[in-house]
Amino acid sequence: MSTLALSTAKEVFDLLRDDLRAIERELGRDAVSDVAAITEIADYLREGGGKRIRPSLLLLAAKAQGYEGQGMVKLGAVVEMVHTATLVHDDIIDAADTRRGRPSANTTWGNAKCVLAGDWLYMQAFHIALEERNFRILDLLISLTQQMVEGELLQMETLGRAICETEYFDLIYRKTACLFQVSMRLGSILAGATDEIEDQLGEYGRSLGMAFQIVDDVLDLTASEDMLGKPVASDLREGKATLSVIHSLENGTEADRGAIEKVLLDQSFDRVDHAEILEILNRNGSVEYAMAAAFRCAEAARQGLAALPDNEFKRALLWVPDFVVARDK
Repeated sequence: MSTLALSTAKEVFDLLRDDLRAIERELGRDAVSDVAAITEIADYLREGGGKRIRPSLLLLAAKAQGYEGQGMVKLGAVVEMVHTATLVHDDIIDAADTRRGRPSANTTWGNAKCVLAGDWLYMQAFHIALEERNFRILDLLISLTQQMVEGELLQMETLGRAICETEYFDLIYRKTACLFQVSMRLGSILAGATDEIEDQLGEYGRSLGMAFQIVDDVLDLTASEDMLGKPVASDLREGKATLSVIHSLENGTEADRGAIEKVLLDQSFDRVDHAEILEILNRNGSVEYAMAAAFRCAEAARQGLAALPDNEFKRALLWVPDFVVARDK
């Protein structure tokens, strides 16, 4: 494989298969509590699957720089546990009924138990990370958690109103891209990278995470419920203005703006239906505008890899942005 261009998801995940399996086993061991509800909720969430893109990034960052130790398995489990904890809390905040095509955990166990299970997962992630005995790792994880909580609070303050692109990009950095960034930084720290290389790979993660969330937001508006595994246009129905919507608010007609603002304010499609919003977005070229921004972020991500030695792990990292912008769910 080292002599071939990595071009498919299967090749990349084959490259990481053993380590990802080790991370799954680590998650199974780490998410066990004396309190049955915590173990049940954690098992349910793990069985829901997911792309495991964040631990994969950590593995690729470490391996691309020659690291071969077990720390990357432990920290891969840590970033996945942090991600899972955020999903539990997000579903409670958004009153979501489904996640990845299954009932969300809060519909089965209730909000109170899921809040506490999410808290437990956060603390367990820190407990596992502590085993590395590295203050830089703990500092990154603490700052990450603060950023993500601040992002969620900031988003709650914007619900039901139009926001500008600057606000939007700040939100998606805090909610999504900072965890991609930290995943790349953690892999670099394990590999003993210089501060400069760590910063460059962190920028790769940040740009990739921005592209990932922009595409996620576009799919929320345009994909089918079967594809998404959850109701379509959930963001708009919750009063969240994402990039395509912001573009039409700023570039559409007065009638376009009025229709979108009704949905944001109502947090429902009772007065304006989803099809009408899609027509507005398509007529104004707003979906294409958002996807162009995602492609720019993907290209910026690739630029952050210039200093890495050429190997199959670097080639996998070069391919990941294509996967992120081309996905359909």
